[in-house]
Amino acid sequence: MVNDEIERNAYNAAFYELGFRWHWDRDTYERLQRYSPHGATRIRHYLETHQPHLLTAYDATFLVNAIEEKKGEYRHRGTARDTTRQMYFDWTQTLGSELGA
Repeated sequence: MVNDEIERNAYNAAFYELGFRWHWDRDTYERLQRYSPHGATRIRHYLETHQPHLLTAYDATFLVNAIEEKKGEYRHRGTARDTTRQMYFDWTQTLGSELGA
């Protein structure tokens, strides 16, 4: 359960860092996990079903790779220090550039 929360928050951090105003709550993340065990497939499905307007401007593979790369960076940084406080941060509550809002 904790690993799922860390993974979910890593995705939310990646969305924020890339300028997307998305937030995967537990229910959304669990639905996506049931759809596919593979992160890239889940992201592609989410893009196609919840953010299809982005696919008119960006290649799906490009977006999936960018999100997965940022998520990996966040996970790597998170394992190097205590992430308990960051684990439940709602990235959509921050101010910044927004894409795909």
